[in-house]
Formats: sequence, structure tokens, C-alpha cells
Amino acid sequence: MGLLDKFKKKQEAPAENDEEMVEFEKQEMTGWDAITETFEKLYPGQTDPKHYGVLIPWELGGNDPLTGISIYETDEYYHFVTYGLSEIYGKETDDPDISGYGMEFTMRLKKSSIAPADEEAELRCVCGTMQKIARITFSNGELFRANEYIYTGQTTGIDRHQSSALTGFILVTDPKAGEIDTKNGRVSFVEFIGCTDDELRAVKDKTMTVEELYSLLGTDLTDYKRVSVLKK
Repeated sequence: MGLLDKFKKKQEAPAENDEEMVEFEKQEMTGWDAITETFEKLYPGQTDPKHYGVLIPWELGGNDPLTGISIYETDEYYHFVTYGLSEIYGKETDDPDISGYGMEFTMRLKKSSIAPADEEAELRCVCGTMQKIARITFSNGELFRANEYIYTGQTTGIDRHQSSALTGFILVTDPKAGEIDTKNGRVSFVEFIGCTDDELRAVKDKTMTVEELYSLLGTDLTDYKRVSVLKK
């Protein structure tokens, strides 16, 4: 079975009867558990992190392809991780070495860069962005890998109020989660780091590589309040 066959939506409208939904939810959680285990090792004691799931799975006609997004945290940041770009249930695709698309998205958002009153809305905003990008993969098969970038030319911020100087992302291998081997195959955790318009244009115009920009940033935290490192 090919990837787009595995992850495609059903053509008919999603069934509203409980039987189909229960059968879907009864699937084994092999891949899901591997992701959770990885992050519980990074954040001991956080066995019940904030989690945003979907009411209707993509496979049953829902709008959001990621089955869920969990958010672990420290005093300094929130650490997002997606469930759904890899095979989070049992193995179904043909390649035994790669789980699904072979990746899950992550992001570390600096807590002090968002207003406490906006916390819930900002967390949902990040989840919405991840769903939007994942939708490109599920619809077109496009993969997002480390040392790539996401630049759309937008000049508004990626935060909820669109006021941040950060307008897109560079992608790196998550330095904390890295890459794991699961029973369903390999999964790389691809981390999004928010970047400014001039930083992204420098990468796009090939005056700087993603690796060079990442080194110049000196952190993988996304900080909505920071200014461009190219203007310092």
C-alpha cells in the first residue's frame, strides 16, 4: 500500500454512526506509544500533557490530518509534538524501514514571548499552523525535512495577533527528540523554528544556509518577541 493510499480520506461523507468511529479508535497504538514514550523520557512525570485531538479523523473525512498534538512544558517553553505523519497505529505501508511519511513535527515556543491571557489561543494557533502544513503533505505527498525552510512571502507574524516579526520557519532535527526507531519504522522529529522575513529571504536567496542561520540564532526556541539576528 502506498503512502497516499494509506493516508487518503474516504470519498464518502464521514459516517455518523458510532460503530465505525469505535472500530477506528480500537486500532493498536504502536506508533503513538513510541512517540509518547520518547517525550515522557524528556519530560519525566508529564504523563498527561495538554493535548489537542480531532473529533473526526482525516481518514473518515475530517479537515485536520494530524490525529493529535501534545504539548509538554518547562518553566521556559512549551514543546509541541504531532501524531499522525508517521504510522501511529499498526504498520500498514510497504516500506518496513520508514513509518508513514517518516516524520513528526515539533516546536518549542518560549513562554515569555506570549501574554498569559493569550496562552490558550496561542497554543491553538501553533496547532492550527501544524495542521495546515501537514495538510500539504497529506494532500500532495510533500515532505518537510531538516535543513529546509518554509517561506511564503507573508509579512504578517505567525503568532495569533500576526504582530510578531517571525513570518515563517526553518526546519531542523529536534535536538531533544532526534530520531527514533519504532516497530513501524523510523521517525524523525522535525522541529519548526520561527524566523523573520529577512532571515528567510537570506536563505531563499542562498546568501545563507539553514545551518548557518540556525547557528547564528544560537537556539531552537521560537521567540515571538525577538528581532532579526541580521539586524544586530
